[in-house]
Amino acid sequence: MTLLSRVLGFIRDVVLARLFGAGAGMDVFVVAFQIPNFLRRLFAEGAFAPAFVPVLTQVRKVGDAEDEQAFIDRVAGTLGGILIAVTALGVLGAPVLIFVFSSGFGGGEAAERFDLAVDMLRFTFPYILFISLTALAGAVLNVHERFAVPAFTPVLLNLVLISAAVFLSTGMARPEMGLAVGVLVAGAVQLAFQLPFLRAIGRLPRPRWGWRDCNVQRVLTLMFPAIFGSSVAQLNLLVDRHIASYLETGSISWLYYSDRLLEFPLGLFAVALATVILPRLSARYDREAPQAFSATLDWALRLTALIAVPAAIGLTVLAVPLIATLFQYREFDAHDTVMAGAALTAYGLCLLGFVLVKVLAPGYFSRQDTRTPVRIGIIAMGVNIALNGVFVLAFLRLRFDAPHAGLAAATGVSAFVNAGLLYRGLRREGVYAPSAQWVTLLPRLLAAAALMGVLVWWLAGPRETWLIGSAWDRAGHLALCVLGGAASYVAALWLFGLRPRHLRTPA
Repeated sequence: MTLLSRVLGFIRDVVLARLFGAGAGMDVFVVAFQIPNFLRRLFAEGAFAPAFVPVLTQVRKVGDAEDEQAFIDRVAGTLGGILIAVTALGVLGAPVLIFVFSSGFGGGEAAERFDLAVDMLRFTFPYILFISLTALAGAVLNVHERFAVPAFTPVLLNLVLISAAVFLSTGMARPEMGLAVGVLVAGAVQLAFQLPFLRAIGRLPRPRWGWRDCNVQRVLTLMFPAIFGSSVAQLNLLVDRHIASYLETGSISWLYYSDRLLEFPLGLFAVALATVILPRLSARYDREAPQAFSATLDWALRLTALIAVPAAIGLTVLAVPLIATLFQYREFDAHDTVMAGAALTAYGLCLLGFVLVKVLAPGYFSRQDTRTPVRIGIIAMGVNIALNGVFVLAFLRLRFDAPHAGLAAATGVSAFVNAGLLYRGLRREGVYAPSAQWVTLLPRLLAAAALMGVLVWWLAGPRETWLIGSAWDRAGHLALCVLGGAASYVAALWLFGLRPRHLRTPA
């Protein structure tokens, strides 16, 4: 289901690239959509689910079905009330938010972009209300091990945005406004889609205000620190876009398109895996089964390494081919491809760091520890902000054509810092110990990935062929690179002795 969502997300971005390119209008939409999308990842995925799932697991363990339903009702009512207030403030304060997140839009020739961004944000900001309640519904379904429906739900966002771009935007004086309306509609559609499935398991919320409920208070207590702990990457991306608003027009769009390709392996694998292991880690911690807890986390990390290492090599080596094949049409030209490719190269080199943060964080959230990720997240954010200035200024001073790539590199390095500190904390607390399987897995994995990287680099050939080739030529060439690389990686792993039994899930 996650794969389907990501494929449609690519189709959505191809449509946006063809219709809007990487100009000022696309820059504005990216900002207007990313502000509520950032809050969605901050509150809904980044903070709410890691706080809510362990508490709900505990309520199910010590109480009955009525206790669980009452808890869900109070969380829905309390969360909904808070979100309505936040949404109202966001709509009224749209000019302030645009200035804070993209102050480069604020004056001179950028004034028109600023006004358009404010108008668009007033349509896109209510998305946070709908999608956060959707995250609540999805968390309940996940705890009941109904993973497919929440994973499928983002498909609806992509379908609505594609429809808005093709049918609604073309008839408007300001086409980008059609995308903003599409975001609002998509939020409502995603929430409505999950309600029948909640009813089917007998957990459809009847919202009630429950601020004083002890379990609701526990969720809120865990949630607010987790805002920083699990969403540092998103905060870093917003800092990047704020700085990019001062760089060449198109820098925000180039970072957006490259980030979308980064999100494919990150969302397809890391987020999906983290979603599955969180309730299981919570249950094993509640049962006081430390060996099972460590084994589950170790299995997730081994599976992560097996996928993330070759994915990182693929994104890095095929940065320009991927951008050219997917986006270089009509309004998106060869210059845009090169600029977005520079950012994707920087992101690709650091993919493993982003993935590890997603998989290691549940090791804390499942134990209702959100303070440690907060401290680590603040350190990582400080590293990102410092490196942003260092890398961008260095690239500008050296007259590098793509200074925005320095923003991507800084974000990636801070992700490695975040992941390293999370890993060290789990080891120090004694809740995780690497298994002996790493001794045989790691050298095989690295050798196979290196061979794959060399083959893919050779198959890709000169960059110029990707910039001037036809759409069908690029697609066929990219398919050869991807399939050849994947086949060589799997074959090398097999020849080096890796077998499926080495990756079995713990009993």
